[in-house]
Amino acid sequence: MASKRHSSRSQTFSARAESETLPALSSYLLSLIAIKQSNLCVSADVHTTSALLRLAEDIGDSICLLKTHADIVDDFSDRTIKGLQDIAKRKYFLIFEDRKFGDIGSQSWSYKAKIIEKLTDYISTDTVQSQYTRGPLRIATWAHLTNAHLFPGPALIPALHSAAASTLISLNQSVSTEISTGTPRSSIDGYPSPDSTGLDPLSPTTTITSHPPLLTNPFSPNTETTYSNTTRPLSPADIDMSHRRGSTVTATTTISQTFEPSPPNPASLSRTLSSSSDSALDRAAALAELGPPPHARGLLLLAQMSSDGNMLDGAYTDACIAAARGNRDFVLGFVAQEDLNREKADEWVVFTPGVGLPTDDVGGKAGDGLGQRWRGPREVVRDEGADVVIVGRGVLGAKDRKAEAERYRAEAWRGYEERVGRK
Repeated sequence: MASKRHSSRSQTFSARAESETLPALSSYLLSLIAIKQSNLCVSADVHTTSALLRLAEDIGDSICLLKTHADIVDDFSDRTIKGLQDIAKRKYFLIFEDRKFGDIGSQSWSYKAKIIEKLTDYISTDTVQSQYTRGPLRIATWAHLTNAHLFPGPALIPALHSAAASTLISLNQSVSTEISTGTPRSSIDGYPSPDSTGLDPLSPTTTITSHPPLLTNPFSPNTETTYSNTTRPLSPADIDMSHRRGSTVTATTTISQTFEPSPPNPASLSRTLSSSSDSALDRAAALAELGPPPHARGLLLLAQMSSDGNMLDGAYTDACIAAARGNRDFVLGFVAQEDLNREKADEWVVFTPGVGLPTDDVGGKAGDGLGQRWRGPREVVRDEGADVVIVGRGVLGAKDRKAEAERYRAEAWRGYEERVGRK
């Protein structure tokens, strides 16, 4: 544990969002938390698309993030992704896929012979990056945040970062190719008619459209640019010349790219927040000023766990912090049980699971009997320095999930206000 209290513990979320050295996604998240007055993340441990979307609708106004487990959704598909993105856009929360990556990153097994090392590098990089970007889940295409264990080694981090960067480039691009074939029309003097296409309007036309395997981003405005329009004579392989003598083929390729607007200047947003009291703050206007999330992805390292008997000891936690410091442009923070900001330059966002409130059903128990230990959201934020609390069964099992999410939000926010001296 840190020997003394870090300065970030007494700073407001909006003040922390002003830092010029923060990744854009961190700044956006801290600003979002400040506007919604919610540092609550709910874990959506459900098994169908309809259950996931119902939950997001019920609690979306009370959360800053929704944590998903896509691999337990039986009917996970593009419909799941699109529905979740639509709700997140409308209710202003980020999506955090709790994947817990732990496969081998690049530049591993360096003690082996060079040829084996190169082979291993190729395989391991492809494995963890493919887990992030490919398959039925394609996490990097839709989840703003994901997480990883560090036990494969720190090379896992740049491997995931590289995969995220490549995905974001592909995500913003689609390609459409139209190929038209036909016979030029002849004018009365026997030469081709000088129309715009040179094709017989009654001849067959074939259109081939290809789309990338990645989903488009619902937050982005579209900008379409036509890059080429070429015409060439048909070869015998293209068409039977005895039937299509003098035919041509016209290929038009259109590349459409989408671009996300940059987030507003955090300082401007901070002035908006600080100029209004909590009761007078027009959150709708502030959210509109904040706008959509930046075109970025972020990683959380699993530095500590809340379950009894877990093996993430102090040395492991220290290794996570050291690895994060070497990748500040991609690692936003940690899943941990305490504040892990220790050095002056540290600006980590800390997510803490194992949070619960007493209910009539559990009689105030501090755990679930399966090794999970629960602590109150107010105490975790105020005393341990957590920034975001992660709640699962406490909300999912409630009779009124919307009301229970709001109860957790209020308690976690109360702990934050007490921590920074507002109450």
